[in-house]
Amino acid sequence: MLAQTPAINPPKSAAEAPAAAAASKRRTAARRNRAAVWFLAPACAMTLIYVLYPIAYTIYLSFFNWDGMTRPQFVGLANYVELLHAPTFYTALRNNLAWLLAFLLAPPMGLSIALYLNQKVRGMRVVKALFFAPFVLSGVVVGLIFSWFYDPSFGLLSLLLGHGIPVLGDARYVTFGIIFAALWPQTAYCMILFLTGLTAINNDQIEAARMEGARGWTMLRHVILPQLRPTTFMAFVVSIIGALRSFDLISVMSSGGPYESSTVLAYYAYDQAIKYYRQGYSAAIAVTLFAIMLVYIVYQLRRMLRSER
Repeated sequence: MLAQTPAINPPKSAAEAPAAAAASKRRTAARRNRAAVWFLAPACAMTLIYVLYPIAYTIYLSFFNWDGMTRPQFVGLANYVELLHAPTFYTALRNNLAWLLAFLLAPPMGLSIALYLNQKVRGMRVVKALFFAPFVLSGVVVGLIFSWFYDPSFGLLSLLLGHGIPVLGDARYVTFGIIFAALWPQTAYCMILFLTGLTAINNDQIEAARMEGARGWTMLRHVILPQLRPTTFMAFVVSIIGALRSFDLISVMSSGGPYESSTVLAYYAYDQAIKYYRQGYSAAIAVTLFAIMLVYIVYQLRRMLRSER
């Protein structure tokens, strides 16, 4: 009679099976978490080095008087006190508000153009390319184009009006002239966002609304705009942040002049740091601008979270 060999892997009891399954799930979850950490580590490191550290260092530097070469001197809140008593700061703040209000027009204009370009008409691709062109141009190129456009001696504006107007040389018009130039590429950017959003719209809802007799404004308000809510939110956020950090067109078209009448907070900070070697004062301006943007971003995030609930 042959002796029975013991089983290499004896069957587990009914009580041990759930415990083994739970341990296997924990090991799988741990492996996934480690993989996620390794994938996120480069992005987190880049954010720490290029975003969080500069923000923290700028806040730290705003409490010092430093010319960029000698040893920094701690002055506490003196930079902020000086900033609140500087007339140029309030001019820049007022100009930033003008930029902000004007840039609120970019999303509606971009939506209107996107609705027009979303039609299936022959030759629409060429029209889309023409509207898309401002977005691919750099701010320097846009600034040069509109500087020539506004030139009172040979610019297109003087030819249209029959006489020259020194738009960039008059403190009354310069800010609005630069804002008008900035709205050109910003509207194109919002148009691209809305065109992308329109491709994701549920066509079944549109067809059902048409069968119910919805047309025109009723269709737009009750069917299309609710589905474009995330895109609309993104367009307004990007436009407002772009208005608050406006710099390149001002640098190219007016350099903050005449007599600092067109300066904004971003250019004011650059001007103090580069021209006058006041790194600490410039950092205080940057921190103030960051605080204004942070208040708006937190407000919009809270509003978005409430709407999702």
